[in-house]
Amino acid sequence: MSRDPETDDPGGTPLLGTLPDALRAELIAFRRDVHMHPELGFQEFRTTAAIKARLEAAGLSPRVLPGGTGLTCDIGAWDGVRPMLALRADIDALPIPDTKTDVPYRSTVPDRAHACGHDVHTTVVLGAGLVLADLARRDLLPNPVRLVFQPAEEVMPGGAITAVDAGVLEGVGRIMALHCDPRVDVGRIGLRTGPITSACDRLEVVLDGPGGHTARPHLTTDLVTAVARVAADAPALLARRVDARSGLVLTWGRIESGHAPNVIPQRAELGGTVRCLELSAWRDAPDQVYAAIDEVAQLHGAKCQIEYVRGVPPVVNDASVAQHLHDAMTARFGPHAVEDTEQSLGGEDFSWYLEHVPGAMARLGVRRPGDSARLDLHRGNFDVDERAIQVGVELFTAAALIEPPQAV
Repeated sequence: MSRDPETDDPGGTPLLGTLPDALRAELIAFRRDVHMHPELGFQEFRTTAAIKARLEAAGLSPRVLPGGTGLTCDIGAWDGVRPMLALRADIDALPIPDTKTDVPYRSTVPDRAHACGHDVHTTVVLGAGLVLADLARRDLLPNPVRLVFQPAEEVMPGGAITAVDAGVLEGVGRIMALHCDPRVDVGRIGLRTGPITSACDRLEVVLDGPGGHTARPHLTTDLVTAVARVAADAPALLARRVDARSGLVLTWGRIESGHAPNVIPQRAELGGTVRCLELSAWRDAPDQVYAAIDEVAQLHGAKCQIEYVRGVPPVVNDASVAQHLHDAMTARFGPHAVEDTEQSLGGEDFSWYLEHVPGAMARLGVRRPGDSARLDLHRGNFDVDERAIQVGVELFTAAALIEPPQAV
């Protein structure tokens, strides 16, 4: 039986694991509350407490992670033999202002916003846990499920590493996640096997020189010209030294130098990211980036200090788990509810879980059909069609209820 996410009434006999109307309304309110109170990575104490309280109210026993933010919760008892399915959500927000003016649930915290949809991810996994807990009490849950509410996805190299170190994958056989996608209509998901995101590292560069008077640039190191050439030439140099098929891209987001128009400064700074489509090229990226930047800086007589911060590898969707998500979505919403999606250059620390267990991430459609507004991720006006919460909850509950396909 297919579901029509465009209507509130699914029609016919409710499917096992369907989101009840009262819980759907509660989850929308929960999402709005989280949206109004965004917290940055490893500071998500209020969000953690709210999730914990709701799970405990359902008779569950959540466990807060050692750092005090983030938590896990098992639905059904792990017998030490049957591997669990893990459902992961990220709970942190971004350090940008919320610029929405037409909703009552805009952020109440200055320069903080849930502009990447983590409030939706959190609400979906919470809702799935509550539905599955009810099924478990009725002995209708075939295998145990672990909920993972992870802090600090936006903080490189990501809170997933601390969650894994805390043992959240013990007993887990496969793991799933969703990420909001404003390019996909509500009621649908985007899915692919193989890489779905890219590697992402952070780069900070400091150039030094003796400084001097702008009347005599020939007697010193013209640091402004040097930093400008590094900004322009290092990415171009990399493009000629790395296989273009690897998708290695160096992009600057910050450049600073100088305080007066007639003074050649002694210091200049650049900050940016290195993104890469292929895992093998990502492993070699630091050496390539160091060499390109240092070569350009030396050409202009500037001393160079480089801080290269490893971020995250690509999220590579396991074929069997991606098929499991596909089967669950089509079983619940019909064959037209899944569309192909491309690999993005965005980074996601969900990749660290996949270093240990097979898993897959799907893109959850949050765009209202026919809406021409461009509500892109990491923008202050980002928002979602809240019907996506029901779609995500029922996708995850279906995944927990159907038999997973055999690994391929």
